[in-house]
Amino acid sequence: MVSPSLSHLPWKVRISVFFLSVLLNISRRRNRTLNRRLFDFFNPKVPPTPNPIDGVKSSDVTVDPSRNLWFRLFTPTISAASTSFLPVVFYFHGGAFSFLSASSSPYDAVCRQLSRSIPSVVVSVNYRLCPEHRCPSQYDDGFDVLKFVDSDGYVLPEIADVSRCFLAGDSAGANLAHHLAVRVCQEELRRVKVIGLVSIQPFFGGVDRTESEIRLDGAPITSVYNTDWMWDIFLPDGSDRDHEAVNVTGPNGLNISGMDFPDTIIFVGGLDPVLDRQRKYYEWLKMSGKKAELIEYPNAIHAFYFFPELPQSSLQISRVRDFVNQHQSKMK
Repeated sequence: MVSPSLSHLPWKVRISVFFLSVLLNISRRRNRTLNRRLFDFFNPKVPPTPNPIDGVKSSDVTVDPSRNLWFRLFTPTISAASTSFLPVVFYFHGGAFSFLSASSSPYDAVCRQLSRSIPSVVVSVNYRLCPEHRCPSQYDDGFDVLKFVDSDGYVLPEIADVSRCFLAGDSAGANLAHHLAVRVCQEELRRVKVIGLVSIQPFFGGVDRTESEIRLDGAPITSVYNTDWMWDIFLPDGSDRDHEAVNVTGPNGLNISGMDFPDTIIFVGGLDPVLDRQRKYYEWLKMSGKKAELIEYPNAIHAFYFFPELPQSSLQISRVRDFVNQHQSKMK
């Protein structure tokens, strides 16, 4: 077991990753609760921007105030966007189902960049967090946002084309996006049509250890100890890591071979302990008869997309843009 070297990273990134790892560790309590006030103190949140910043304006839309279910809506204002209808990207943030939000500074920046670069209308979903709200709360929240948009034709701007929708997410958000893609196949929506899935370092697990989990244990954020603890507070009592929510390719995973599952692009990092599970997810999709593409950045850590200083960050945005534009062009 060797902790991967981060010496190739810029010093600012190394400091940020170290600080985030420490913050995650000190926010956890032994009784399987979180010191959320402490974590949120160091988790900068930004308000929506009705006046455009970098060619994108944003607003917050409430879905259900009783469970703090809402989304941040990003709309590009560049001249090219005003001449045609735009695809819609439903984005689900990461954070092990326990941390961060749609208003966290890194996710506001990521979604703003997606909206500008593709260009697209981005719906960044703020779902309930565990351990206060365990599985399947997060999946229910995500699907309720899809149904909310599906039923309300005026909640999105006029330039949004809900017949060309993509589900996207990173880490736990990519796990969530996968399960929502399955649910969309099972429960037909009236207006919203999902034509693609963008899976960025999806957060999966299982009872048996993989080679990458053993070899890269000690990596920041997704060490074995961290992920075991995160799954423990997420899953219903009495469940293990082979639960279908966690181990989608495992013994309890759902067979999707007969479903109209969307084409998928998967991004993985060579220094992420979850790497082998992400590769297996790609292979499982292919074996299930689904179209999938795997993009691997050998020197990328988990959450590399948070850091615009890293070359993989801009490369990933470009590949997402190409994926969305190629698939929406098929619908015209």
